[in-house]
Amino acid sequence: MSKAEYDAFLAQCPSRQLLDRIADKWVTLVLAALRSDGSHRFGADCAGVPRPMRYSELSRTLAGVSQKMLTQTLRALERDGLVTRTVEPTVPVTVTYELTALGLSLLKTIQGLKVWAETHMDDVLTNREAYDSRV
Repeated sequence: MSKAEYDAFLAQCPSRQLLDRIADKWVTLVLAALRSDGSHRFGADCAGVPRPMRYSELSRTLAGVSQKMLTQTLRALERDGLVTRTVEPTVPVTVTYELTALGLSLLKTIQGLKVWAETHMDDVLTNREAYDSRV
């Protein structure tokens, strides 16, 4: 398919796979974390400038992510060209991850989605409660 032919409404369109990837919660959180300055107080918009982060720092930042899931997510992001992986031959080896230009181009959308979810969570919880009481 050429770029002009991509249409995510079509079942065979490869852009569906990309939408599936970037809609994943761990992808969203990894990309947002790579923009973070490390301060995760309520209302913080992952402030700071994009910077490389070590695997262990990402793991600490993303509460609840398993080692397997973080590794799979980072590999998928690297394969898609959204993140680069740099290995420095130190003892022990230092591995860092950083957003690429392509990853940076997606960042504003990802951050907006994260902020929207945090901002509207109370509304969603209220709606879920009302729905569940009717069903």
